[in-house]
Amino acid sequence: MGSPRKSDKKAALDFAAWSFNITSSVGIIMVNKALMATHGFSFATTLTGLHLLTTTLMTIVFRWLGLSQPSHLPLPDLIKFVIFSNLSIVGMNVSLMWNSVGFYQIAKLCMIPASCLLEVVFDRVHYSRDTKLSIMVVLVGVAVCTVTDVSVNAKGMLAAVIAVWSTAFQQYYVHYLQRKYSLNSFNLLAHTAPAQAGSLLLVGPFVDFLLTGKRVDHFNFTSLSLLFIVLSCIIAIGVNLSQFICIGRFSAVSFQVLGHMKTVLVLFLGFLFFGKEGLNLHVVLGMILAVLGMMWYGNASAKPGGKERRSVLPVRSERHNGGSEDKDGGEK
Repeated sequence: MGSPRKSDKKAALDFAAWSFNITSSVGIIMVNKALMATHGFSFATTLTGLHLLTTTLMTIVFRWLGLSQPSHLPLPDLIKFVIFSNLSIVGMNVSLMWNSVGFYQIAKLCMIPASCLLEVVFDRVHYSRDTKLSIMVVLVGVAVCTVTDVSVNAKGMLAAVIAVWSTAFQQYYVHYLQRKYSLNSFNLLAHTAPAQAGSLLLVGPFVDFLLTGKRVDHFNFTSLSLLFIVLSCIIAIGVNLSQFICIGRFSAVSFQVLGHMKTVLVLFLGFLFFGKEGLNLHVVLGMILAVLGMMWYGNASAKPGGKERRSVLPVRSERHNGGSEDKDGGEK
């Protein structure tokens, strides 16, 4: 009797976690699109630093209110995580600047096989045939509806390789650290956000100047642009927290595969609110194929043998930090 109830609770929490991530991620993309396209604030790396500063303030307030428990993350692990995360952020921004949109999208799709490889090598994860095929369907569907012009150059390729692998390592590391140190998503965020915020706010203006030729301190801030920046920072709290929750409950691969629902939604909402230019039959078919692939992946990976972890990571059971979100259910 208890098992179905526990299964229902896990399914409800899984759905809530994905809904939280998709809603906040799509929301921040739409806000940032308006901020950058309409108001000309093109300083993406600095903006990410502000996002993490806001998230840091949130974690401080929660600790002051006694809503989070003390936890520990060794400095070497924190440094490695910050390096992977910041390389991911800067790499993605540089890749977008130096590559065509089509090649940038292909690079983003490469994060799924990169994440799969990390899980196979480090965790000895085994994927069933249906799980592998469903991932391929998602990749093809997203490629059909997002990849248009594709041109490659040496420095763009280098930026894309750095972006792909640093993102894959960062997302793998989120799951790894939560399991190894029994950290929940909030505690991990409380450890990592301050270091990321400080480092990105330090180097962000220089990176943005390198990419855009503009200085953030020379930007003409208006009340409306400041409103969008504040709104972006508030939504970013949800994006950062929900990313850690989802990767903690599932895995980096599941986060990447099912996360492409955000790509489909952003495309749909972009056509809805910013005009139907570029909307055609193959884009619609690509969206449908991607969604069907995600549904197949969710079903295939949940079946026995669909995705099996064959190595067990030692967990520091002596620490009681609220645990990882994995405790409510197995990995997907």
